[in-house]
Amino acid sequence: MDVSVVVPVYNTEKYLRPFMESVLSQTHKSFEVILVDDGSKDKSGEICDEYAKNNPNVRVIHKKNGGNGYARNECQCAAVGE
Repeated sequence: MDVSVVVPVYNTEKYLRPFMESVLSQTHKSFEVILVDDGSKDKSGEICDEYAKNNPNVRVIHKKNGGNGYARNECQCAAVGE
């Protein structure tokens, strides 16, 4: 894995699919996407799980709401890219 893309997600169901389609359509293929569901109250968490199920380079971390910065810090340890 060359690159890890960390994406905090909180109540973004309206924008999450177009965002993920854009990320996954990149020409660079050696990357992982770590979606951090920060306690979303909409269907964002389910959408994250759907992308992780269908794409081997997508992972999801579900956690209680702690804010954007906390979500990013939470998954830095899980990242394998540079």
